[in-house]
Amino acid sequence: MEKSVLHYLLNGIVKGHGKMSLKSKQAQPLEPVEVDFLSEPTAEKFTIGFHKEIMLPDDIEKKKYYIAGYGENNPAKGVIDPQYAHAVWIDDNTQRGGVLLISLDVVGLLNKDVNKIRELLKEFSAKTCCRYIGVMSTHNHAGIDTMGIWGRLPFSGKDEKFMDILFKAVEKCAYEAFNSRKSGDLYLGEIEVPDMQEDIRTPIVYSKTLTRFRFVPEDNSNEIWMLNFASHSESLQGCNHLVSADFPCYLREKIRNTTGAETFYGVGAIGGMISMDIPDEKQLRNEHRLIESTRNIGYKLADYAIAIDNDKRLEPLVNLARKEFYADVENPVLTIACDIGILTADKFTRADAPNYWCLKSEITYFEIGGKRILFLPGEVFPELVFGGALSAEESATGKGPEFNPKLLCDIVEDEKILVFGLANDELGYILPPNDFILNKKSPYIDNARDKHDRKHYEETNSMGPKTAQIIADTVEEIYKSIKR
Repeated sequence: MEKSVLHYLLNGIVKGHGKMSLKSKQAQPLEPVEVDFLSEPTAEKFTIGFHKEIMLPDDIEKKKYYIAGYGENNPAKGVIDPQYAHAVWIDDNTQRGGVLLISLDVVGLLNKDVNKIRELLKEFSAKTCCRYIGVMSTHNHAGIDTMGIWGRLPFSGKDEKFMDILFKAVEKCAYEAFNSRKSGDLYLGEIEVPDMQEDIRTPIVYSKTLTRFRFVPEDNSNEIWMLNFASHSESLQGCNHLVSADFPCYLREKIRNTTGAETFYGVGAIGGMISMDIPDEKQLRNEHRLIESTRNIGYKLADYAIAIDNDKRLEPLVNLARKEFYADVENPVLTIACDIGILTADKFTRADAPNYWCLKSEITYFEIGGKRILFLPGEVFPELVFGGALSAEESATGKGPEFNPKLLCDIVEDEKILVFGLANDELGYILPPNDFILNKKSPYIDNARDKHDRKHYEETNSMGPKTAQIIADTVEEIYKSIKR
């Protein structure tokens, strides 16, 4: 995604304001880590259910709905394929209740909307003994704006009618996933995908692993797959004016047509910026064939998923630990976007935070059959998870990897930790501090150029340089609570 026009629009406002005087709440002490762990399973089988719902307005051809990708003010001119909400109900039958995971074909949801979903499902949770609801986005840049920053600025692009459609789709998915639950076995497998991704920011670091959870019902009905892969869903690119779920649509289609399985999809550590490689990209764009190439990308990734042959049966045990945290906001553009209603987020004040304000977010550590998973808000750079950060000679700041927080894989003692990004919030890019620089004349507005003449775009769409450390500290607090 290139720089949003929002940055240019607000340039003068930012320079004229300094510290903002915004309506806010005083940051209060947060609850300790919520730990829900058992050491051993108590049943032989999982109970799992699935449902999906289309999220598409009936007046898409008449009313302006803005595409959430690249530049602002890009109204949808039609539909290639619909956006979906997908839900999976998972119960390990330990008598603690099930968990509900939701995946949305959208660019992202802020934590305030995630909590609105949880409030909407309060009765559902009581009736079903649901002990956790997690909401993640596929980071789809061809979907309708769910955050607000891709409208006709300075107005929000977030449409109330579409958000109502989204909320209703999620609610129906929750009930139908629960009602369709079946007993069976869950298997974990993975495969390396060597030829589909690209990283457009140095260093070239990303996970090539496609991870598959495969549920096999006892009654021999259709399987349910849960996939995780690290890539932006943006293969249709900025020249697109049509609503789509991008390549995940065709990934799921190929799997369903080939195996009969329904697929729940989530993205991994995609910051920095990890996308699908498009051979002959310029030619395809000029020939208006990006829809064709996007379809082929989805089909090819599906072929990898289908080829996984190292499945291992998981014991029926779902454990989790969740912690809310305050994320300091140094980016004044985000401040103003919240102030004028483009972004809908609750602002909290804290004396030790830059510009005195912060946002509340959350992280969940999740285990299913012993597989360790992190549900992280935003687009985390993979070098913060797995390592590979720039050396002092290579970095923009002249500082080495030791300047960055402890690796997340080291904190949770698992070099193969699975990350689901854009989970329960969209905090923007989460960058390594040792390669974080800002434009000196217009920080957070214009891209900086470092001493190696590399463009630093991602900083302009971040909360600030401290986010990575806050994330790492929260994960460490969670993991220490689990071990205690």
